[in-house]
Amino acid sequence: MDVRKLVQDLHVVKNIRLNDRHFLLELVAPETFPMLLPGQFVQALVKDSPSTFLRRPFSIHSVDYVNNTLRLLIQLKGAGTHHLSLLREGEPLNLIYPLGNSFSFPQTNDVLLIGGGCGVAPLLFLSQFLRQQHQIHPTMLLGFKTKEEVTEIEEYSRFGNVHVITDDGTEGEKGLVVDHSLIRDGINQFKKIYACGPEPMLRAIAKIAGIHHIDCEVSLENTMACGFGVCLCCVTATQTGNERVCVEGPVFNTRKLKWN
Repeated sequence: MDVRKLVQDLHVVKNIRLNDRHFLLELVAPETFPMLLPGQFVQALVKDSPSTFLRRPFSIHSVDYVNNTLRLLIQLKGAGTHHLSLLREGEPLNLIYPLGNSFSFPQTNDVLLIGGGCGVAPLLFLSQFLRQQHQIHPTMLLGFKTKEEVTEIEEYSRFGNVHVITDDGTEGEKGLVVDHSLIRDGINQFKKIYACGPEPMLRAIAKIAGIHHIDCEVSLENTMACGFGVCLCCVTATQTGNERVCVEGPVFNTRKLKWN
């Protein structure tokens, strides 16, 4: 379904600092949202930041159609995100949205969502959509560096069963997401995997899914400039040639990606 792209000023309802590295922006739109789908993203214009020339892409973290708000989970990385972290209630943020494709929706309840780092961001909207629109109760595996970075577990738990792993073992199991007992001992209970995070993590998950013949979709985090397919800086290799992550993606079935 081809949904029209909007260029709009949304206004800050809340700007919540979650920890030293992450904050949450809740934004209200001036008109009713078009259909937004999990996996899609926005391009945000960072005003009054002399060193930030390009829009910044962020996954849609969650959507509230009743109050016409969406939320963005943002990791502090540089001048652009630092500037966004200072936005106050009522201030505008110009977005281009909705961009990219979406996750597909399974015909099974045996679903595993895997997120690493800021890759957990689109999984809240995905779990919300699966639960509310498809009556699916997903299992989620969320990976963080330390206990201090573990956020919004209560929110994720509204829509599915949540498991946590941290690099240092200060919360949940210890290790990377691929080390978790769900992956090590229980992977065969799932028929569909969705994942988002750093590419090495996604490659490892794709390999495991392939070995166990589990259908797997990943959301890539390639660097983007324009967000709508013109600049070609986000291309990735697929079995049918290079494709633009911002248009043909960011979601790809791992069978399509040329990662070997």
